[in-house]
Amino acid sequence: MGMTEKIKILLVKKSISAATLAKMIGTPPSNLYRKLARDNFSEKELVQIAETLGCKYEGFFFLDNGDRV
Repeated sequence: MGMTEKIKILLVKKSISAATLAKMIGTPPSNLYRKLARDNFSEKELVQIAETLGCKYEGFFFLDNGDRV
């Protein structure tokens, strides 16, 4: 499973859109959409996404309920 798939699952579990996530992390939605299309994220970006959405990133996203994405 690629990182784009994991982020999309995380967005569904957190009930937010990619556009909302983009605003939350301070990037234009078009930039996030390009990164999702290329499946190209730095470790720093992944940590920022996790922190913004209130979960941990350790190669995976860990949700409060114990789910791992």
